[in-house]
Amino acid sequence: MSFKYTPNTLKKLEQLFEEARYIIRYEKGTFNSGYCILEDKRVVVINKFLAIEGRINALVEILPSINVKEEELSGEMQKWYSQLKEQPSFNKDSGTQTEMDI
Repeated sequence: MSFKYTPNTLKKLEQLFEEARYIIRYEKGTFNSGYCILEDKRVVVINKFLAIEGRINALVEILPSINVKEEELSGEMQKWYSQLKEQPSFNKDSGTQTEMDI
């Protein structure tokens, strides 16, 4: 199934980060990659000028680098996170997510 860049997909990603105990903030800044991770405070800062597609790509790119405890996720989020991890681009340093089962 094709990966869709919709507000619903963005909300699901934001919920995944919330359940992983990370705070997502959309702020103005000069981030080379479009985002910044503050590991000690568990805060992810995304450039607020990115469109939905850019926000989704930034969050998907961040996922492999943060510590997500799958046992703390709800059942639906565990399933969705597992599908994300199976994607070929999940463990790469860069790349665009193109397909997944939503």
